[in-house]
Amino acid sequence: MRDAELISGGLVDEGLARRLKALACTAPLHDLDARKAKLDWADATVYQMAEIALHTIDQVTIAMDFDTGAGHDDVVRRLRPFIAAQAPDRGTEEHLRVARWVLDNLINVGTTDRGFRRVYGSVDASGTYRRHAFDFKLLVELAAPDGEVYLRASDEAINVLVGALDTDVESAQIAAEVKLENLISRGRLADAKLAAEQARYRTVQYGETLRAKLEATRRDVRSVDWAEEMPELLDSALAHIESRFRAENAILRNITKARDEAEDVGHKRRAAELVDIVSDCIGRHTRLQARLQAAGAVFRAEQDRQQFSGPPRRATLDLFGQLLVPSLELPLATAAGPVERFFHGVAGVSVPAVPALPSLVSLLLRPAPERDQLVGEVPEPQLVPAENPGYYSDAHWRRADELLDLPEVPRRLSGLLAEARESDPRLARLVALRALHSYSPEIGAALRQGEDRALLAVDDGTPLADEEFGGADLLLVTARINAPDAGAEGEV
Repeated sequence: MRDAELISGGLVDEGLARRLKALACTAPLHDLDARKAKLDWADATVYQMAEIALHTIDQVTIAMDFDTGAGHDDVVRRLRPFIAAQAPDRGTEEHLRVARWVLDNLINVGTTDRGFRRVYGSVDASGTYRRHAFDFKLLVELAAPDGEVYLRASDEAINVLVGALDTDVESAQIAAEVKLENLISRGRLADAKLAAEQARYRTVQYGETLRAKLEATRRDVRSVDWAEEMPELLDSALAHIESRFRAENAILRNITKARDEAEDVGHKRRAAELVDIVSDCIGRHTRLQARLQAAGAVFRAEQDRQQFSGPPRRATLDLFGQLLVPSLELPLATAAGPVERFFHGVAGVSVPAVPALPSLVSLLLRPAPERDQLVGEVPEPQLVPAENPGYYSDAHWRRADELLDLPEVPRRLSGLLAEARESDPRLARLVALRALHSYSPEIGAALRQGEDRALLAVDDGTPLADEEFGGADLLLVTARINAPDAGAEGEV
């Protein structure tokens, strides 16, 4: 079979790229389980980190509203019972720390843009295998108008929950509603609860799409197509909400009837949970409808504001992402041109205000100008000599030299501190300071000062047992320095 027939027969598959992206979105969750054994503050092998991450995304998604999201502390508090169920014998502090660790990894704290990147490949129509980079985020931190930082789940995170990727929001919502109604009519309330939760996730995702469009309009009204795209989106969204209201109210009546007529306790409880979920979906649709109706007013207000706000300001240049990283990826000959043009542009043509060194010296040596009006004779200040010129006296330094003179047998720091403390507590502090300084001595400085010996400290892993100081119980010894020949270095 020829290569062209192979390509047309199945190698070129757009659905494969979607499945690869779906796997990429789950990679950060599996990475948590791969790295949990390396945590040094707890034995985390007992925790199922991927399950905790899914539960975290679930809690953030449910708490999301049109303008706000979930607070960090609130998410951690909601995660603690789920984590405690996995390891009930562990302490509360460890449970909270696990929750914060999972939350920080889903945000991807520590990276520049706090995003994830996965590389996948596909075969194009010409039969060439090409690699593509897929950038995505799971949880995003945004700032509210009052200054509080809250969390929102991205579209990719919601798709991880519902098991799909790049699915049309409206068609997924309709399918979820039909599936939900069918499951309720057949009495399968456990499966109906899962379908209801998926329908709620799709509702949140639909509202997130509208919020992103309005946020882009507030930044630049020209970046959003308000001539054709947004009117069609608003009309279809309002029609969608109207149909969902009818379907959800009918479903709510059926669930309520199933809850009231059920005799089994578990059946009644699952029906009650479904009532709460569908009621929450109806409330979210109500709030989304209010936002849709106010979207036109937002566009007109932003159009007037931006039209009379003066010339647009240029965005700040991202030196790291737009200059440094791309330049490092280029060969030296190719990168030299853009970098030189950038520095020539930012340097400008004006002479800097900082004077040259000869001008600065002449300015400093210039005599002070004579003043016409003087304030009078300045009295001489009376200086009082300091009562305590130094914390350590000469006797302290002599006694410390005697204690630290160890030419033959090394001694422990703990023994030296105990002996020094018998004379004076301040002497013990001086011995500790000099021992700490001798942990990395400068042999070159000792040679320049004409010293013939140096105090050396070695850490052999023994902890220091002292009532005042902590750390390592150093081994101290005095080493003799051989004077170097001309042009050579000294030896210890």
